[in-house]
Amino acid sequence: MRVEVIETTELGDRSYVAHDGRVAVVVDPQRDIDRVEDVLARLGVVCELVVETHIHNDYVTGGHALAQRTGARYLVAAADDVTFERDPVTDGDERTVGSMLVRVLATPGHTDHHLSYVISSPGTPPAVFTGGSLLFGSVGRTDLVDPARTEELTRAQYRSARRLAEELDDDASVHPTHGFGSFCSTGSATGGDASTIERERRRNDALTEPDEDTFVARLIANLTAYPAYYAHMGARNRQGPDAPDLSDPRPVDAAELRARIDAGEWVVDLRDRTAYAAEHVAGTVGIALGTQFSTYLGWLIPWGTPLTVIGRTEQDVRAAQRQLVRIGIDRLAGASVGTPADLAEPDALRTYPTATFADLAASPDAVVLDVRREDERAAGHIPGSGHLPLHSLLTRLDEVPAGPLWVHCAAGFRASIAASLLARAGHEVVLVDDDYANAVASGLATG
Repeated sequence: MRVEVIETTELGDRSYVAHDGRVAVVVDPQRDIDRVEDVLARLGVVCELVVETHIHNDYVTGGHALAQRTGARYLVAAADDVTFERDPVTDGDERTVGSMLVRVLATPGHTDHHLSYVISSPGTPPAVFTGGSLLFGSVGRTDLVDPARTEELTRAQYRSARRLAEELDDDASVHPTHGFGSFCSTGSATGGDASTIERERRRNDALTEPDEDTFVARLIANLTAYPAYYAHMGARNRQGPDAPDLSDPRPVDAAELRARIDAGEWVVDLRDRTAYAAEHVAGTVGIALGTQFSTYLGWLIPWGTPLTVIGRTEQDVRAAQRQLVRIGIDRLAGASVGTPADLAEPDALRTYPTATFADLAASPDAVVLDVRREDERAAGHIPGSGHLPLHSLLTRLDEVPAGPLWVHCAAGFRASIAASLLARAGHEVVLVDDDYANAVASGLATG
Protein backbone atom coordinates (compact mmCIF):
# COMPACT_ATOMS: atom_id res chain seq x y z
CA MET A 1 0.00 0.00 0.00
CA ARG A 2 1.15 3.51 -0.84
CA VAL A 3 -0.30 6.88 0.10
CA GLU A 4 -0.40 9.94 -2.17
CA VAL A 5 -0.94 13.34 -0.56
CA ILE A 6 -3.06 16.03 -2.23
CA GLU A 7 -2.27 19.37 -0.60
CA THR A 8 -4.74 22.21 -0.36
CA THR A 9 -2.34 24.75 1.05
CA GLU A 10 -4.85 27.60 0.72
CA LEU A 11 -7.01 26.00 3.43
CA GLY A 12 -4.27 24.20 5.33
CA ASP A 13 -5.73 20.76 4.57
CA ARG A 14 -4.75 17.47 2.96
CA SER A 15 -6.64 14.79 1.06
CA TYR A 16 -5.23 11.34 0.40
CA VAL A 17 -5.21 8.54 -2.14
CA ALA A 18 -4.29 5.18 -0.57
CA HIS A 19 -3.76 2.49 -3.22
CA ASP A 20 -2.28 -0.92 -3.87
CA GLY A 21 -1.25 -0.20 -7.45
CA ARG A 22 -4.60 -1.28 -8.84
CA VAL A 23 -7.44 0.19 -6.77
CA ALA A 24 -7.66 3.18 -4.45
CA VAL A 25 -9.34 4.66 -1.38
CA VAL A 26 -9.75 8.46 -1.47
CA VAL A 27 -9.91 10.20 1.91
CA ASP A 28 -11.55 13.61 2.49
CA PRO A 29 -11.40 14.97 -1.09
CA GLN A 30 -11.84 18.68 -1.59
CA ARG A 31 -14.52 20.17 -3.85
CA ASP A 32 -12.38 20.47 -6.99
CA ILE A 33 -12.17 16.74 -7.65
CA ASP A 34 -10.35 17.14 -10.96
CA ARG A 35 -7.18 17.24 -8.87
CA VAL A 36 -8.04 13.82 -7.42
CA GLU A 37 -8.91 12.47 -10.85
CA ASP A 38 -5.54 13.64 -12.16
CA VAL A 39 -3.75 11.71 -9.38
CA LEU A 40 -5.81 8.57 -10.04
CA ALA A 41 -5.01 8.79 -13.76
CA ARG A 42 -1.30 9.34 -13.12
CA LEU A 43 -1.18 6.32 -10.81
CA GLY A 44 -3.28 4.19 -13.15
CA VAL A 45 -5.62 3.13 -10.35
CA VAL A 46 -9.40 2.92 -10.01
CA CYS A 47 -11.21 4.65 -7.15
CA GLU A 48 -13.34 2.02 -5.40
CA LEU A 49 -13.93 3.74 -2.07
CA VAL A 50 -14.36 7.37 -0.96
CA VAL A 51 -14.36 8.00 2.79
CA GLU A 52 -15.22 11.03 4.91
CA THR A 53 -13.71 11.35 8.37
CA HIS A 54 -16.42 13.87 9.29
CA ILE A 55 -18.90 16.43 8.02
CA HIS A 56 -16.42 19.17 7.28
CA ASN A 57 -16.63 22.69 8.67
CA ASP A 58 -13.90 24.43 6.66
CA TYR A 59 -14.62 23.34 3.09
CA VAL A 60 -17.22 21.89 0.76
CA THR A 61 -16.49 18.23 0.21
CA GLY A 62 -15.88 16.65 -3.16
CA GLY A 63 -16.61 13.20 -1.75
CA HIS A 64 -20.19 12.87 -2.95
CA ALA A 65 -19.38 14.09 -6.45
CA LEU A 66 -16.33 11.84 -6.74
CA ALA A 67 -18.29 8.78 -5.62
CA GLN A 68 -21.04 9.61 -8.11
CA ARG A 69 -18.58 10.08 -10.95
CA THR A 70 -16.50 6.95 -10.28
CA GLY A 71 -19.20 4.62 -8.95
CA ALA A 72 -17.18 4.15 -5.77
CA ARG A 73 -18.78 3.30 -2.44
CA TYR A 74 -19.07 6.38 -0.24
CA LEU A 75 -18.39 5.87 3.48
CA VAL A 76 -19.95 8.42 5.83
CA ALA A 77 -20.72 7.98 9.52
CA ALA A 78 -24.06 6.23 9.99
CA ALA A 79 -24.96 8.68 12.75
CA ASP A 80 -24.54 11.75 10.52
CA ASP A 81 -27.84 13.14 9.26
CA VAL A 82 -27.36 13.48 5.49
CA THR A 83 -29.76 13.71 2.55
CA PHE A 84 -27.85 11.48 0.11
CA GLU A 85 -27.25 7.77 -0.22
CA ARG A 86 -24.03 6.53 1.34
CA ASP A 87 -22.47 3.41 2.82
CA PRO A 88 -23.18 4.14 6.51
CA VAL A 89 -20.41 2.99 8.82
CA THR A 90 -19.78 2.92 12.54
CA ASP A 91 -17.06 1.88 14.97
CA GLY A 92 -15.52 -1.49 14.13
CA ASP A 93 -16.91 -1.78 10.59
CA GLU A 94 -14.57 -3.08 7.91
CA ARG A 95 -14.45 -2.83 4.13
CA THR A 96 -12.09 -4.57 1.71
CA VAL A 97 -10.68 -2.77 -1.32
CA GLY A 98 -8.30 -4.84 -3.43
CA SER A 99 -5.56 -6.00 -1.08
CA MET A 100 -6.41 -3.31 1.48
CA LEU A 101 -8.53 -3.68 4.60
CA VAL A 102 -10.26 -0.50 5.81
CA ARG A 103 -11.23 -0.49 9.50
CA VAL A 104 -13.42 2.21 11.05
CA LEU A 105 -12.64 3.73 14.46
CA ALA A 106 -14.97 6.17 16.18
CA THR A 107 -12.95 9.22 17.25
CA PRO A 108 -15.44 11.88 18.39
CA GLY A 109 -14.30 15.32 19.52
CA HIS A 110 -13.77 17.50 16.46
CA THR A 111 -17.35 16.56 15.59
CA ASP A 112 -19.81 14.27 17.34
CA HIS A 113 -19.57 11.42 14.84
CA HIS A 114 -15.98 11.80 13.68
CA LEU A 115 -14.36 8.65 12.31
CA SER A 116 -10.77 7.59 11.66
CA TYR A 117 -9.88 4.93 9.11
CA VAL A 118 -7.09 2.40 9.56
CA ILE A 119 -6.00 0.97 6.21
CA SER A 120 -3.73 -2.06 6.19
CA SER A 121 -2.23 -4.20 3.47
CA PRO A 122 0.07 -7.24 3.66
CA GLY A 123 3.73 -6.38 3.88
CA THR A 124 3.39 -2.69 4.83
CA PRO A 125 2.72 -0.84 8.10
CA PRO A 126 -0.87 0.34 8.53
CA ALA A 127 -1.89 3.92 7.83
CA VAL A 128 -4.44 5.78 9.96
CA PHE A 129 -6.38 8.67 8.44
CA THR A 130 -7.34 10.86 11.35
CA GLY A 131 -9.19 13.82 9.82
CA GLY A 132 -9.62 16.41 12.57
CA SER A 133 -8.81 14.06 15.45
CA LEU A 134 -5.10 13.31 15.97
CA LEU A 135 -3.01 15.91 14.12
CA PHE A 136 0.73 16.37 13.92
CA GLY A 137 1.53 17.60 17.42
CA SER A 138 -2.00 18.30 18.58
CA VAL A 139 -5.68 17.77 17.78
CA GLY A 140 -8.51 19.43 15.87
CA ARG A 141 -10.50 22.21 17.50
CA THR A 142 -13.59 21.31 19.48
CA ASP A 143 -15.79 24.41 19.44
CA LEU A 144 -17.28 24.19 15.94
CA VAL A 145 -20.30 21.97 16.68
CA ASP A 146 -21.72 24.01 19.56
CA PRO A 147 -19.71 26.44 21.70
CA ALA A 148 -21.75 25.38 24.74
CA ARG A 149 -20.45 21.82 24.31
CA THR A 150 -16.79 22.70 23.88
CA GLU A 151 -15.64 21.14 27.15
CA GLU A 152 -17.59 17.94 26.49
CA LEU A 153 -16.14 17.59 23.00
CA THR A 154 -12.63 18.47 24.17
CA ARG A 155 -12.78 15.59 26.64
CA ALA A 156 -13.98 13.32 23.85
CA GLN A 157 -11.13 14.55 21.64
CA TYR A 158 -8.55 13.78 24.32
CA ARG A 159 -9.89 10.25 24.75
CA SER A 160 -10.07 9.67 20.99
CA ALA A 161 -6.45 10.65 20.51
CA ARG A 162 -5.39 8.35 23.30
CA ARG A 163 -7.49 5.53 21.90
CA LEU A 164 -5.62 5.78 18.60
CA ALA A 165 -2.28 5.73 20.41
CA GLU A 166 -3.32 2.72 22.49
CA GLU A 167 -4.79 0.61 19.69
CA LEU A 168 -2.25 1.24 16.92
CA ASP A 169 1.34 0.07 16.67
CA ASP A 170 4.29 2.45 16.70
CA ASP A 171 4.95 2.12 12.97
CA ALA A 172 1.44 3.09 11.88
CA SER A 173 1.71 6.23 9.75
CA VAL A 174 -0.58 9.14 10.70
CA HIS A 175 -2.40 11.12 8.01
CA PRO A 176 -4.55 14.00 9.32
CA THR A 177 -6.73 16.19 7.13
CA HIS A 178 -6.25 19.36 9.20
CA GLY A 179 -3.24 20.83 10.95
CA PHE A 180 -1.36 22.41 8.03
CA GLY A 181 -2.58 25.96 8.57
CA SER A 182 -6.30 25.23 8.84
CA PHE A 183 -8.32 27.09 11.46
CA CYS A 184 -9.77 23.64 12.28
CA SER A 185 -6.59 22.85 14.21
CA THR A 186 -5.56 24.06 17.65
CA GLY A 187 -2.80 23.64 20.20
CA SER A 188 0.73 22.88 19.06
CA ALA A 189 -0.11 21.61 15.58
CA THR A 190 3.25 21.38 13.85
CA GLY A 191 2.50 20.64 10.21
CA GLY A 192 5.28 18.69 8.52
CA ASP A 193 5.44 16.00 5.90
CA ALA A 194 4.88 12.80 7.85
CA SER A 195 4.44 11.22 11.25
CA THR A 196 3.80 7.93 13.00
CA ILE A 197 1.98 6.86 16.12
CA GLU A 198 5.34 6.43 17.85
CA ARG A 199 6.32 10.01 17.05
CA GLU A 200 2.96 11.39 18.16
CA ARG A 201 3.26 9.57 21.47
CA ARG A 202 6.39 11.61 22.10
CA ARG A 203 5.17 15.05 21.01
CA ASN A 204 1.41 15.29 20.73
CA ASP A 205 -0.34 17.57 23.24
CA ALA A 206 -3.09 15.01 23.87
CA LEU A 207 -0.61 12.17 24.42
CA THR A 208 2.10 13.88 26.45
CA GLU A 209 -0.29 15.48 28.95
CA PRO A 210 -1.38 12.73 31.40
CA ASP A 211 -4.06 14.82 33.08
CA GLU A 212 -7.29 15.21 31.11
CA ASP A 213 -8.45 18.27 33.05
CA THR A 214 -5.18 20.10 32.38
CA PHE A 215 -5.34 19.26 28.69
CA VAL A 216 -8.94 20.41 28.42
CA ALA A 217 -8.31 23.70 30.18
CA ARG A 218 -5.25 24.47 28.07
CA LEU A 219 -6.88 23.61 24.73
CA ILE A 220 -10.00 25.68 25.45
CA ALA A 221 -7.91 28.64 26.63
CA ASN A 222 -6.02 28.62 23.33
CA LEU A 223 -9.02 28.52 20.99
CA THR A 224 -9.06 31.55 18.71
CA ALA A 225 -11.54 33.09 16.28
CA TYR A 226 -12.38 31.09 13.16
CA PRO A 227 -13.81 32.10 9.76
CA ALA A 228 -17.49 33.05 9.64
CA TYR A 229 -18.05 31.02 6.48
CA TYR A 230 -17.62 27.82 8.52
CA ALA A 231 -21.23 28.29 9.64
CA HIS A 232 -22.41 27.39 6.13
CA MET A 233 -20.24 24.35 5.41
CA GLY A 234 -21.89 21.67 7.54
CA ALA A 235 -25.37 22.12 6.04
CA ARG A 236 -23.91 22.17 2.55
CA ASN A 237 -21.94 18.98 3.10
CA ARG A 238 -24.98 17.16 4.47
CA GLN A 239 -26.70 17.77 1.12
CA GLY A 240 -24.09 15.95 -0.97
CA PRO A 241 -22.54 18.74 -3.06
CA ASP A 242 -22.19 18.29 -6.81
CA ALA A 243 -18.96 18.85 -8.69
CA PRO A 244 -18.20 22.56 -9.15
CA ASP A 245 -18.56 24.56 -12.34
CA LEU A 246 -15.08 25.88 -13.08
CA SER A 247 -15.93 27.42 -16.46
CA ASP A 248 -14.84 31.01 -16.94
CA PRO A 249 -17.08 33.63 -15.32
CA ARG A 250 -18.88 36.23 -17.43
CA PRO A 251 -16.67 39.17 -18.48
CA VAL A 252 -17.57 42.51 -16.92
CA ASP A 253 -16.66 45.77 -18.67
CA ALA A 254 -15.79 49.06 -16.99
CA ALA A 255 -19.32 50.47 -17.07
CA GLU A 256 -20.88 47.38 -15.56
CA LEU A 257 -18.11 47.20 -12.97
CA ARG A 258 -18.94 50.74 -11.85
CA ALA A 259 -22.64 49.91 -11.69
CA ARG A 260 -21.96 46.89 -9.50
CA ILE A 261 -19.82 48.91 -7.12
CA ASP A 262 -22.45 51.65 -6.94
CA ALA A 263 -25.09 48.98 -6.17
CA GLY A 264 -23.09 47.90 -3.11
CA GLU A 265 -21.90 44.60 -4.52
CA TRP A 266 -18.48 43.28 -3.63
CA VAL A 267 -15.80 43.80 -6.26
CA VAL A 268 -12.50 42.29 -5.12
CA ASP A 269 -9.16 43.22 -6.62
CA LEU A 270 -6.79 40.23 -6.63
CA ARG A 271 -3.53 42.12 -7.08
CA ASP A 272 -0.88 42.27 -4.36
CA ARG A 273 -1.31 44.84 -1.62
CA THR A 274 1.46 47.15 -2.81
CA ALA A 275 -0.07 47.43 -6.28
CA TYR A 276 -3.54 47.94 -4.79
CA ALA A 277 -2.36 50.75 -2.51
CA ALA A 278 -0.60 52.44 -5.43
CA GLU A 279 -3.77 52.52 -7.53
CA HIS A 280 -7.19 50.90 -7.43
CA VAL A 281 -10.75 51.42 -8.55
CA ALA A 282 -12.74 53.34 -5.93
CA GLY A 283 -15.16 51.18 -4.01
CA THR A 284 -13.32 47.90 -4.52
CA VAL A 285 -11.89 45.64 -1.81
CA GLY A 286 -8.27 44.52 -1.99
CA ILE A 287 -7.64 40.88 -1.08
CA ALA A 288 -4.45 39.61 -2.68
CA LEU A 289 -4.65 36.25 -4.42
CA GLY A 290 -2.53 33.85 -2.41
CA THR A 291 -2.71 31.12 0.20
CA GLN A 292 -5.00 33.13 2.51
CA PHE A 293 -7.28 34.61 -0.15
CA SER A 294 -10.37 32.42 0.15
CA THR A 295 -10.18 32.13 3.93
CA TYR A 296 -10.37 35.87 4.49
CA LEU A 297 -12.76 36.63 1.66
CA GLY A 298 -15.10 33.94 3.00
CA TRP A 299 -14.66 35.29 6.51
CA LEU A 300 -15.57 38.87 5.58
CA ILE A 301 -18.06 38.92 2.71
CA PRO A 302 -21.73 39.06 3.71
CA TRP A 303 -22.77 35.53 2.72
CA GLY A 304 -24.68 35.45 -0.55
CA THR A 305 -23.48 38.87 -1.74
CA PRO A 306 -22.80 38.89 -5.52
CA LEU A 307 -19.04 38.79 -6.05
CA THR A 308 -17.03 40.13 -8.98
CA VAL A 309 -13.24 39.90 -9.13
CA ILE A 310 -10.60 41.96 -10.89
CA GLY A 311 -7.48 40.07 -11.96
CA ARG A 312 -4.30 40.96 -13.77
CA THR A 313 -4.79 37.91 -15.95
CA GLU A 314 -7.43 35.33 -16.77
CA GLN A 315 -5.24 32.78 -14.96
CA ASP A 316 -5.55 34.80 -11.75
CA VAL A 317 -9.34 34.84 -12.11
CA ARG A 318 -9.42 31.07 -12.61
CA ALA A 319 -7.18 30.50 -9.59
CA ALA A 320 -9.46 32.66 -7.45
CA GLN A 321 -12.55 30.84 -8.69
CA ARG A 322 -11.00 27.46 -7.82
CA GLN A 323 -10.26 28.60 -4.29
CA LEU A 324 -13.76 29.99 -3.85
CA VAL A 325 -15.69 26.89 -4.93
CA ARG A 326 -13.93 25.03 -2.11
CA ILE A 327 -15.70 27.24 0.43
CA GLY A 328 -19.11 27.23 -1.24
CA ILE A 329 -18.94 30.39 -3.36
CA ASP A 330 -19.97 28.46 -6.43
CA ARG A 331 -20.09 31.06 -9.18
CA LEU A 332 -18.63 34.50 -9.53
CA ALA A 333 -21.07 37.14 -10.71
CA GLY A 334 -18.40 38.13 -13.19
CA ALA A 335 -14.77 39.07 -13.67
CA SER A 336 -12.72 41.93 -15.15
CA VAL A 337 -9.17 41.60 -16.38
CA GLY A 338 -6.81 44.54 -16.62
CA THR A 339 -5.27 47.42 -14.71
CA PRO A 340 -7.29 49.95 -12.73
CA ALA A 341 -6.66 52.48 -15.48
CA ASP A 342 -8.22 50.05 -17.96
CA LEU A 343 -11.34 49.67 -15.83
CA ALA A 344 -12.17 53.14 -14.55
CA GLU A 345 -11.97 56.81 -15.46
CA PRO A 346 -9.17 58.80 -13.78
CA ASP A 347 -11.59 60.42 -11.31
CA ALA A 348 -12.65 56.94 -10.10
CA LEU A 349 -9.10 55.84 -9.26
CA ARG A 350 -7.79 55.97 -5.70
CA THR A 351 -4.52 55.48 -3.85
CA TYR A 352 -3.24 55.46 -0.29
CA PRO A 353 0.26 55.46 1.20
CA THR A 354 2.17 52.55 2.69
CA ALA A 355 4.61 52.81 5.58
CA THR A 356 6.82 50.84 7.96
CA PHE A 357 6.81 50.68 11.73
CA ALA A 358 9.87 52.94 11.64
CA ASP A 359 7.77 55.52 9.80
CA LEU A 360 5.07 55.10 12.43
CA ALA A 361 7.57 55.62 15.24
CA ALA A 362 8.54 58.90 13.60
CA SER A 363 4.88 60.02 13.60
CA PRO A 364 4.02 60.32 17.31
CA ASP A 365 0.59 61.87 16.69
CA ALA A 366 -0.59 59.10 14.37
CA VAL A 367 -3.88 57.34 15.14
CA VAL A 368 -3.06 53.62 15.02
CA LEU A 369 -5.54 50.81 14.42
CA ASP A 370 -4.49 47.23 15.22
CA VAL A 371 -6.56 44.66 13.27
CA ARG A 372 -5.00 41.49 14.70
CA ARG A 373 -7.01 38.90 16.64
CA GLU A 374 -7.72 39.30 20.35
CA ASP A 375 -5.17 36.64 21.33
CA GLU A 376 -2.44 38.40 19.36
CA ARG A 377 -3.34 41.73 20.94
CA ALA A 378 -3.22 40.20 24.42
CA ALA A 379 0.39 39.12 23.82
CA GLY A 380 1.50 42.68 23.11
CA HIS A 381 0.51 45.88 21.34
CA ILE A 382 1.48 49.44 20.49
CA PRO A 383 0.56 51.61 23.49
CA GLY A 384 -2.24 54.02 22.67
CA SER A 385 -3.38 52.10 19.58
CA GLY A 386 -6.98 51.21 18.88
CA HIS A 387 -8.06 47.65 18.29
CA LEU A 388 -10.67 46.24 15.93
CA PRO A 389 -9.98 42.68 14.72
CA LEU A 390 -10.28 42.39 10.96
CA HIS A 391 -12.98 39.73 11.22
CA SER A 392 -15.27 42.11 13.14
CA LEU A 393 -14.38 45.33 11.33
CA LEU A 394 -17.41 45.49 9.03
CA THR A 395 -19.87 45.14 11.91
CA ARG A 396 -18.04 47.74 14.02
CA LEU A 397 -17.31 50.52 11.55
CA ASP A 398 -19.07 52.96 13.88
CA GLU A 399 -16.23 52.38 16.37
CA VAL A 400 -13.47 53.38 13.93
CA PRO A 401 -11.63 56.50 15.16
CA ALA A 402 -11.95 59.68 13.14
CA GLY A 403 -9.08 61.10 11.10
CA PRO A 404 -6.24 59.44 9.19
CA LEU A 405 -5.63 55.86 10.37
CA TRP A 406 -2.37 53.93 10.37
CA VAL A 407 -3.52 50.32 10.01
CA HIS A 408 -1.35 47.38 11.03
CA CYS A 409 -1.48 43.63 11.66
CA ALA A 410 1.32 41.08 12.11
CA ALA A 411 2.78 41.08 8.59
CA GLY A 412 0.71 43.36 6.35
CA PHE A 413 -1.80 41.03 4.67
CA ARG A 414 -4.75 41.53 7.04
CA ALA A 415 -3.96 45.21 7.42
CA SER A 416 -4.11 45.58 3.65
CA ILE A 417 -7.63 44.13 3.58
CA ALA A 418 -8.68 46.33 6.48
CA ALA A 419 -7.20 49.42 4.81
CA SER A 420 -9.15 48.71 1.63
CA LEU A 421 -12.40 48.22 3.58
CA LEU A 422 -11.84 51.42 5.54
CA ALA A 423 -11.00 53.38 2.38
CA ARG A 424 -14.14 51.96 0.78
CA ALA A 425 -16.09 53.30 3.78
CA GLY A 426 -14.61 56.77 3.31
CA HIS A 427 -11.70 56.76 5.78
CA GLU A 428 -8.24 58.12 5.09
CA VAL A 429 -5.71 55.34 5.66
CA VAL A 430 -2.01 54.53 5.76
CA LEU A 431 -1.16 50.85 5.33
CA VAL A 432 1.62 49.72 7.65
CA ASP A 433 3.13 47.05 5.42
CA ASP A 434 5.73 45.66 7.80
CA ASP A 435 6.49 42.79 10.16
CA TYR A 436 5.20 43.39 13.68
CA ALA A 437 8.46 41.92 15.03
CA ASN A 438 10.13 45.13 13.87
CA ALA A 439 7.79 47.16 16.07
CA VAL A 440 8.71 44.97 19.04
CA ALA A 441 12.43 45.08 18.31
CA SER A 442 12.40 48.87 18.11
CA GLY A 443 10.49 49.26 21.38
CA LEU A 444 7.43 50.70 19.64
CA ALA A 445 5.31 47.71 20.75
CA THR A 446 5.19 45.87 24.06
CA GLY A 447 5.56 42.33 22.74
